Amino acid sequence: MRKLDDIQAIAFDLDGTLVDSVPGLALALQLMLADLKLPTVTNEQVKNWVGNGLDVMLERVFTSIKVELSQQLFTDAKNLFNKHYDKVIDAETKLFPHVKETLDTLYKNHYPLALVTNKPAQFLPALLTSLGIKDYFTLVLGGGDVIKLKPHPAPLYQVMATFGLFNDQLLFVGDSKNDISAAKNANCPTVALSYGYNYGISIATSQPDFLFDEFKDILTILPQPKADAKK
Repeated sequence: MRKLDDIQAIAFDLDGTLVDSVPGLALALQLMLADLKLPTVTNEQVKNWVGNGLDVMLERVFTSIKVELSQQLFTDAKNLFNKHYDKVIDAETKLFPHVKETLDTLYKNHYPLALVTNKPAQFLPALLTSLGIKDYFTLVLGGGDVIKLKPHPAPLYQVMATFGLFNDQLLFVGDSKNDISAAKNANCPTVALSYGYNYGISIATSQPDFLFDEFKDILTILPQPKADAKK
């Protein structure tokens, strides 16, 4: 397998890539709906709604239970979700296999690492700390930190600007079509992971540059230690 010798930094999606977040998201949504005295949703449904940010996920929830989402209901639901998610996020969010060891290897081999997620930024510092991976990331971008969410390329442009990179020097690793589209829109090479959340569709249909079943397989395409920049 060819090595990506030009890669100078790596950016990662969060939900479905680094962490299994569905249990926590589903529980917070279920508690929110109970507070509102509305029908509930299942974990399997929630798995297919992850990836476009909280606002879109709430819209999908209310569409699924056939309840019209007024502005007041949206505001109440969002506030309730945030309250519950803040309480359950640490206990109900787990790293996927091999994530911490792989991040540690990349970090020790001098790859600057970034996190690019549509998850609201307010939840990220405490979550990354509880998972034991916060110190690996030089840059963390969540919803509210960027002008546009993925699949728009804006977050990746921000990473490139922060690290001083050309597009072919940043590798983006994700699990959904939003991730692959964002990277392609920014002309960055892509790795897709087959185990994540992609609306019930195989991520292979998004035609990433590399497709892996395990997170640690990222190491097979990157020099260790990082190669010197050629530009």
